[in-house]
Amino acid sequence: MRSAVIEIEFEERKDLDIIFRSVKPEVEKEIPKTKVSIEKIDNKMILRIESKDTSSLRAACNSFLRWIETARSVKEVIEVEDN
Repeated sequence: MRSAVIEIEFEERKDLDIIFRSVKPEVEKEIPKTKVSIEKIDNKMILRIESKDTSSLRAACNSFLRWIETARSVKEVIEVEDN
């Protein structure tokens, strides 16, 4: 098995909570050849991905990083509109 651990540190806990809640439904979905878990420790989100092969691992990493970036971008747009 191939594996990756991605740790993302947030300045504020509320930002971590928002992004975590946004990504969690994707973690709970069944992904062929891949197992994903997510947890919060202090101000960090830790994403663990295990796959049967390198291409599946790469695809899962790219997908989750894209979802995290999309959630962060949406959060920023909403904050700008609220001000």
